[in-house]
Amino acid sequence: MPSSTPPDTPSRGRTRSDSEDQPESLRRWWALAGAGLLALGLLLLAGCETSPALEAGDSVERSDAEVDFEVVVVAEGLSHPWGIAFLPDGDALVTERPGRLRILRDGSLLPEPVGGLPEVQARGQGGLLDVELHPEFDSNRLVYLSYSKAVGGGQTTTAVVRGEFDGQNLQGVEEVFEARAAASPGRHYGSRLAFDPDGYLYITVGDRGEMHRAQDLSDHAGTTLRLHDDGRVPDDNPFVDHDDALPEIYTYGNRNAQGMSIHPVTGRVWQNEHGPRGGDELNLMEPGANYGWPEITHGIDYDGSTITQDTARAGMEQPVVHWTPSIAVSGMTVYTGDAFPAWEGDFFVGALRQQHIRRLVMDGDRVSRQETLLADLGVRFREVATGPDGYLYLLTDEGDGQVLRLEPR
Repeated sequence: MPSSTPPDTPSRGRTRSDSEDQPESLRRWWALAGAGLLALGLLLLAGCETSPALEAGDSVERSDAEVDFEVVVVAEGLSHPWGIAFLPDGDALVTERPGRLRILRDGSLLPEPVGGLPEVQARGQGGLLDVELHPEFDSNRLVYLSYSKAVGGGQTTTAVVRGEFDGQNLQGVEEVFEARAAASPGRHYGSRLAFDPDGYLYITVGDRGEMHRAQDLSDHAGTTLRLHDDGRVPDDNPFVDHDDALPEIYTYGNRNAQGMSIHPVTGRVWQNEHGPRGGDELNLMEPGANYGWPEITHGIDYDGSTITQDTARAGMEQPVVHWTPSIAVSGMTVYTGDAFPAWEGDFFVGALRQQHIRRLVMDGDRVSRQETLLADLGVRFREVATGPDGYLYLLTDEGDGQVLRLEPR
């Protein structure tokens, strides 16, 4: 598969990696530098027209090469929303990273968060992260949540629980999985959840900021996991019969995958993952495959040093596409709704650092063209999801985060 980035429309925004993925000292330096640049920019832009902030009930018209659409603010006032799941009755569940699960009903957030959640260690990138419904939710009402869990000694790991949703609370909450990926709180939890058509649960686990763990099969850090819905290990997982490997592992060599989508037509698992400075990747996941981190990468370390000289090695997968400089990929969806026929089969990926939505036009398993959408809004996009109404839903990773919806104009 090709590893070069296909042509795309010019993107607006900075070209460094996701700020939450940088060492604290580097983030402080960039914050100070950014403040100076902002002040200079305000002087230069005084008197110029800028895009107004969107508020609840607002809508703005936009277009891409094939589609005219509106951006509608569905809800606001969320603290760093991370994941969204659509209920069959028309409601939606939205996670907030500080540790709340909110109900979105008829365009409004209910004031009371969902009760019954586990204790969440919300530090750095950690907190309450993804939410996913069981494939048979209509009959069993099971909701799955991923989060950062304290495991003692000042360390945390990625964990997944499930509980029965009664309309306001989760009942009978039980732990489905706790990753063997303990590290100091703060970085690279992964934590995307997805069910495939056969009912298997996929979980991403980041390398926890300790890159070489991603090549260690006795460790869950830097992997994709595949489980039964109750946490049992499937008999056909690729490393079940390997004494030196953990049986839950489906793929490894993954730095920090925060976007994952099961293709609604092919049933295949697609992911995107953060590179360091450069080397963000879109990957098609194959059982037992090694995706190379940190032995191969198109990125460099945050201090400018070389991580590896290699961008390819025998026995390691190449990305379908990589982004260098980094766009800081986040959530993703494969669009197969009815509202936008021209987007049928396209991938939509959120960008945190470069603050846009990236549309990927697909030719089979190859990216033939890219397009940048909504860069003028100036917000970090954490999640992209296809709603049951065929519209695209976006979560903005802000202290006053919003749920946005793209509708045909």
